[in-house]
Amino acid sequence: MRGNPYLLATRSCLRCLGAVLVIGASWPDAQAQTAGTAPESALPARGAPVLLDATDSVILLLDHQAGLLQTVKDIGVDDLRRNTEMLAKLATLLKIPVITSASEPEGPNGPLLPEIHQLAPHAIYVPRKGEVNAWENDDFVKAVRATGRKTLIIAGIWTSVCVMFPALDATAAGFKVYAVLDASGDPGELASRATIARLVQGGVIPTSTNAVLSETHRTWNRPEAGELAKLYALVAPNYTAVIESYRKARVSQPR
Repeated sequence: MRGNPYLLATRSCLRCLGAVLVIGASWPDAQAQTAGTAPESALPARGAPVLLDATDSVILLLDHQAGLLQTVKDIGVDDLRRNTEMLAKLATLLKIPVITSASEPEGPNGPLLPEIHQLAPHAIYVPRKGEVNAWENDDFVKAVRATGRKTLIIAGIWTSVCVMFPALDATAAGFKVYAVLDASGDPGELASRATIARLVQGGVIPTSTNAVLSETHRTWNRPEAGELAKLYALVAPNYTAVIESYRKARVSQPR
């Protein structure tokens, strides 16, 4: 009887079924133990390849100069400045390389906004020799290529020049390029609309600061979650009220 193949197979199946039942019964406990564990990667295992990958991205902040800022009419200057600050903070929080540049900071276009390098102290500034298009400066292109990353997130003033020119050139050079429209600005709505059309025709992906933040964030199950929540309040100031009301509700709940 002991050597009966049928009985042996039956006993084996019963042992397997018992093991499954034990694992199933303990699954809630396993979930509770791992719920607060932050993943090693910033991206979920099933993240779509069409979304931004923070580990393959470089943020290029181009010609955000005090003089040029005064010419922007298609977006509020306060909004543009706040959105640019958010990109700098995000880069620091998620360790995304940042490269800044200006064609002629000593001229009427003025110096770069100081908060960019204050909020992203790891940012590399590449001076240009008067080139309007940053991609026509060899040192700038070398700095981008030295990161080893193939996704460029570009913002700047003007969108129709400082963003569009290098964005189209970098796309032609094989990079995946995103243009962050609300961290950039133009002298008028017509210039902005024409620029968006040309960017899309050239293969550049138009995006917003909120999309960049959300795509690189990807999951709340990470140690930087609290700091990331603060960044949402920059791109959507009313989100501050959401956080405040949530905290108030939590405090007032009966224990």
